[in-house]
Amino acid sequence: MALGSPQNEHPFGDLIDTLRSEQYEELRYFNPQKLSNDARYERLPFCMRVLLESAVRKCDGFYVKTEDVSNILDWQTQQNQAEVVFSPARVLLQDFTGIPAMVDLAAMRDALVKQGVDPNLVNPRCPTDLIVDHSLQIDYSKCGIQSPSVPVDESQGAAVRSPAGRPSPRGSHCSGQRPGHRGGCSKTSCSDAPSGRTAAVQIENTPLLCPFHLQPVSEPETMIRNQEMELTRNKERLEFFKWCSKAFKNINVVPPDINTVHQVNLEYLCQVVQEGEGFIYPDSVVGTDSHTTMINGLGILGWGVGGIESEAVMLGQPVSLTLPQVVGCKLVGTISPLATSIDIVLGITKYLRQAGIDGKFVEFFGPGVQQLSAPDRTTIANMCPEYSATVSFFPVDDITLQHFKHTICSEEKLVVLEDYLKAIKLFRTYDDQSEEPQYSEVIEMNLSSIVPHVSGPKRPQDRVAVTCMKEDFINCLNEKVGFKGFHISKDKQATLVPFLHEGAEYNLAHGSVVIAAIISCTNNCNPSVMLAAGLLAKKAVEAGLTVKPYIRTSLVPGSGTVTHYLNTSGVLPFLKKLGFEVAGYGCATCVGNTAPLPENVVDAIKQGDLVACGVLSGNRHLEGRLCDCVRANYLASPPLVVAYAIAGTVSINFETEPIGVNAEGKDVYLRDIWPSKEEVNLTEENIVIASMFKELKIRMEKGSTFWNSLDSAESALFPWDPKSTYIRCPSFFSKLTKEVCAPQSIDSAYPLLFLGDKVTTDHISPAGSIARVSAAAKYLQSKRLTPREFNSYGARRGNDAVMTRGTFASIKLQNRLIGKTGPKTLHIPSGQTLDVFEAAERYQRDGVPLIILAGKEYGSGSSRDWAAKGPYLLGVRAVIAESFEKIHKNHLVGMGIAPLQFLPGQNANSLELCGKERFTINIPQELTPRHQLTVTTSTGKTFSVMALFENDMDVAFFRHGGILKYVARSLLL
Repeated sequence: MALGSPQNEHPFGDLIDTLRSEQYEELRYFNPQKLSNDARYERLPFCMRVLLESAVRKCDGFYVKTEDVSNILDWQTQQNQAEVVFSPARVLLQDFTGIPAMVDLAAMRDALVKQGVDPNLVNPRCPTDLIVDHSLQIDYSKCGIQSPSVPVDESQGAAVRSPAGRPSPRGSHCSGQRPGHRGGCSKTSCSDAPSGRTAAVQIENTPLLCPFHLQPVSEPETMIRNQEMELTRNKERLEFFKWCSKAFKNINVVPPDINTVHQVNLEYLCQVVQEGEGFIYPDSVVGTDSHTTMINGLGILGWGVGGIESEAVMLGQPVSLTLPQVVGCKLVGTISPLATSIDIVLGITKYLRQAGIDGKFVEFFGPGVQQLSAPDRTTIANMCPEYSATVSFFPVDDITLQHFKHTICSEEKLVVLEDYLKAIKLFRTYDDQSEEPQYSEVIEMNLSSIVPHVSGPKRPQDRVAVTCMKEDFINCLNEKVGFKGFHISKDKQATLVPFLHEGAEYNLAHGSVVIAAIISCTNNCNPSVMLAAGLLAKKAVEAGLTVKPYIRTSLVPGSGTVTHYLNTSGVLPFLKKLGFEVAGYGCATCVGNTAPLPENVVDAIKQGDLVACGVLSGNRHLEGRLCDCVRANYLASPPLVVAYAIAGTVSINFETEPIGVNAEGKDVYLRDIWPSKEEVNLTEENIVIASMFKELKIRMEKGSTFWNSLDSAESALFPWDPKSTYIRCPSFFSKLTKEVCAPQSIDSAYPLLFLGDKVTTDHISPAGSIARVSAAAKYLQSKRLTPREFNSYGARRGNDAVMTRGTFASIKLQNRLIGKTGPKTLHIPSGQTLDVFEAAERYQRDGVPLIILAGKEYGSGSSRDWAAKGPYLLGVRAVIAESFEKIHKNHLVGMGIAPLQFLPGQNANSLELCGKERFTINIPQELTPRHQLTVTTSTGKTFSVMALFENDMDVAFFRHGGILKYVARSLLL
């Protein structure tokens, strides 16, 4: 039913109001305050008011029922019980998870054509934005030349030429030097270029390079080279995205080298108040990334869902959820001037993790909230998946309005926004405590208790005060191998390994920093911490401090906005001086996309069996994720990343030990160069202004020359290339029928894997580089690709053959069937140890169904659809675990895999399961939510498990064989 229809045709037409002002035209909206004459609405948490408005506006009696509206209004009594639906205003995709979603839609078009259905019916019905930001790899850092898979053509000048190259404007000068020459280059444009060479080269929206010296005119050569490699490697994927942007309606594709998905969402896509179909309404979003929650810092309700669920929302299905409990987090006290927003984030993360708020919404209130800037709030909201909350919500208030005034809102839009939010009581004030909502529970945190911390060395929840860092690292060396320990004997803890690098001798020890990365995720939405890093670098350089050249340093900002304010504030040259050059825009180090460490460094680490360290300003650092030989990885604020890079070690007490020695031999301490909060705030106020965001908007809407010149097919169906190793039509719809089969029991299944606790999506889903001895590598080599051409798993998410072979390919996978770590398993009938894929392939060839046995928190970590799609294609029918991460559990249901939970007090050990039995799981035809199922083993044991289908929609997805087939069948009717 169209929302623009007459009032009496809508179930809640009597709630329609009109917003009137001399400053704008009349605007219609649904006013949920009119639902009742009592104070139930005013007592609702603000995030629940957003859910309620959506339910009222989208109520059609089918997807959204009047009962949903009543249940949300009665949230106080219905929380944690009633099932409701939510129709977000838009969907957000990044390319790693977006490409399989779009490939699935392209494959769905093919399947429907075979059933005689018009393929043009398959389109996103909910506005969808796809941001290409996860393709960047760091091939170059510090302008160091490493040889990637694109050859140098000397006849054309430098290897850094761009497909979108163009002559430089006259008057552009290079400051570089040729060997044997002093001073800067006096060449201008192409006037002095020798025959056979191009003048200067440029990628759209990046600086020029001098053709003689490969020196940047205005920005680092590093970024241009990395961007060019990104475009060259991923041309095939980008051509597919270009086809999607033309073939599908209601989708917007943001090209690469513009911005990260979170920054695009914050700086460009967010509207706070949307307008469509004749009404204004609150902005809201679901995204294929667990850190979509960052947007809640601006008062926009949003959270991460699986790629599978997002496809359903794109096609018009609402998100189903149990009406959540909402925890009110009251912030009091005064923030320490030395604490950065990252310290606040990690402090709140630890506090809320201990508060036991799994799966709940969190809403912040109290006097302490007013001390947090809008960027501070988005940084805090970004980390809510790390303490297992679904949402961390900051309602819009005066501080948020000030942020919008300087960033995305015109004066007229700002007036509409304020008037509308106040009209439906979504605007937060702190004057009258009697107006406070009623929460499920209230917890209180004193911000004055927060001191600077880092997290590590293996998990983000393991926080370490900077003052205790040295002591804690030594304890980690002593402890047994585990979540923190490395078990290094005391006689080897003082090991020093000398090595040569660039003609100079250095020593590596336990705790030596070899990777220091300021990366796009988490921090770069917050100018204060980035400016603090730059100001620290400036003071360090002025004090005569340096960073050792073998440390892999990099700076991958969240967007050009960050580069702009770092450059305008004058700190970018100082960051570059310490090795932190802009390497490009996109997710890089934290997803494993970093160039290999120098071989002499790797050799030294291996020779001494050293616990080398990485320090990064991201939000994930699981062991082995950055680099196989870097065992200890710490999350830190950007200024601390710079500090530890200068120190060269994490085994340092900054209070009592100097961070370095200057050229005069004088000790320099961290306190001597740490910028004050007043310095940072003053710089932020003067630099972070509306012009940055306006410039970014122009850049995004303009796109790049490379993107604009890409060719793509003009057809409703995608022309699949059978030779492609990037884009391949998946087999999800190969047996699609109009009829739905009754649920089938799982008979005599073997465990493919027998896993323990805390198996993350990093262990399950393919991510990072493709190992040369892996099943995926064998497949690519069979297609005549060399290892240099493998690219990453993320880049090949559109190829199910690669991704299936990369499922459970983690070197850190601990499988009890073989008793050691690695991507192997036992093929039980033959007794052979095989790659997981090879074993699954053999089981499928023999018609044997598979299950997985696991412990607690199965599927924790980042949201990844291939963590469910991969097991599905391997033939896994069910996962039996002690507990599941919620998003991953939903993924399993969405792929038709049954998530089954041991009953309380039971697990594989208590039931004395060895993992080599055959399992029969009885699934009744009349399956219901949270049904108890009976499991029988070949050894005669019988036990019960809980089927974690939370609602009728979950059961429907499972009966259909997954959400994709469910949606496809809805178009066949």
